[in-house]
Amino acid sequence: MNSVLAFIIVLGPLIFIHEFGHFLLAKCFGIRVLKFSLGFGPRVFGRTVGETEYLLSAFPLGGYVKMYGESPTEEVASGEEACSFSHKPIWQRFLVVFAGPFFNLLFAVLLFFLLFAGLGVPQPVEEARIGYVNSGSPAEAAGLRADDLILSIDGKPVAAWKDISRLIRMNEGKPVTITVRRGEETLTLEGQPSLEEDRNIFGEVIDTRYMLGVRVADRIVELSLPEAFEAGVLHTWSLIKITLMGVVKIIQKVVPASELGGPIRIAQIAGEQMQAGWVNLIHFAGLLSVSLGILNLFPIPILDGGHLVFFAVEAIRRKPLSMETRERLQLIGLILLVSLMLFVFYNDVLFLKNSG
Repeated sequence: MNSVLAFIIVLGPLIFIHEFGHFLLAKCFGIRVLKFSLGFGPRVFGRTVGETEYLLSAFPLGGYVKMYGESPTEEVASGEEACSFSHKPIWQRFLVVFAGPFFNLLFAVLLFFLLFAGLGVPQPVEEARIGYVNSGSPAEAAGLRADDLILSIDGKPVAAWKDISRLIRMNEGKPVTITVRRGEETLTLEGQPSLEEDRNIFGEVIDTRYMLGVRVADRIVELSLPEAFEAGVLHTWSLIKITLMGVVKIIQKVVPASELGGPIRIAQIAGEQMQAGWVNLIHFAGLLSVSLGILNLFPIPILDGGHLVFFAVEAIRRKPLSMETRERLQLIGLILLVSLMLFVFYNDVLFLKNSG
């Protein structure tokens, strides 16, 4: 039940923000919006305000904004070309479609800004203070603990965290003598570094070196509002790069395709994050908003990115693609999208079966 609630709390605002981006830009350019729907399929609830019908539909895995004259083949009444989507300049149509994914990225910036402004950001301490000792590591076997301050290794002074890696590497796997300060005590411990693979977030081995198995301690740094906004932008940008790199790694088969998850996996992760606390859930929502924004920009017909490609081709050719070509490409895009959805649902079922 927590997973379903967390799923609604996270995904609902992301869908709304995405569709609101399309809606707002359409209104700014004088395009008549006929429908604004959260969800697809049969109408559950609706109300017409002005010229727009606002809907809550049965299947909550998306939404749509229907605009007047959206299809080039749609009949537009004489004298109403000014409020027709297809009669607007290419740059306006481009911005209306681009606004959905862009608003998702802006929403991520907003969420991270609020987190950083309210809670600050963790930054590694300058001194060589241990923040975490890995279970089963040489450090744990040596008796090192979180909050220990490493003073020296084999008699060589340690002034900063980077000194630990340097001295362990220089030791070439031989046992080391570690002097630490623990509270008011100064202790001397013996450790045996082990040869470990250093991996990046995609599981790729980037280095093999001797390690103790400790992580640096963090401190919370409070930020001003401008600093929090800058941190929100930078964090969103880093997630954009990670998202794009993740797609590349899946294509390269570095990350197995079985890692792709659908609504069930998202709901489960959202439930876990909500149990861990609202901060975790908000950060997960920001991450999901970035993913939604970037994936919608992929140049696949039927997605926003596919429509943007159509507009770009139209701008270059100075005339739109024929309806036959567009329909054929959109059918291919639909097949690809449905295939992907079936695949991630299959992964979700396997994940539930294996975790159960």
